Amino acid sequence: MTDCPRVRSVELAFTVTEADTAAALGSGSLPVLATPRLLAWIEAATCAALEPVIAAGRSSVGTRVDLQHSGASPVGTEVTVTADPSYSDGRLHRLRVSGRHTDGRIIATGEITRVVVDIDRFLGRL
Repeated sequence: MTDCPRVRSVELAFTVTEADTAAALGSGSLPVLATPRLLAWIEAATCAALEPVIAAGRSSVGTRVDLQHSGASPVGTEVTVTADPSYSDGRLHRLRVSGRHTDGRIIATGEITRVVVDIDRFLGRL
């Protein structure tokens, strides 16, 4: 495992709104935080964590997600998501991720892998 000194740990906070619920996003029928929204928040944290290692003309793309969403968050709940570097090898970066309520209760854990790409080259393949 390679140390990731330039990739930083990031913590972001969000408040669950009606627009963030499973019912609103079509991923269920309940008025609680939807897994797709939680994943988007967590991916935002991983992007922010990688920001210091991304040069101009480059970006990162997600290539693997392992996320366990284990707790419900009703509308009005503040959710803090974190991304901590765990492995780096050239362009490949793995980050441990989590989500928790303000009382410390963990509602999600996992790992996301992102790869740094040249934007023009990447988009040129489409």
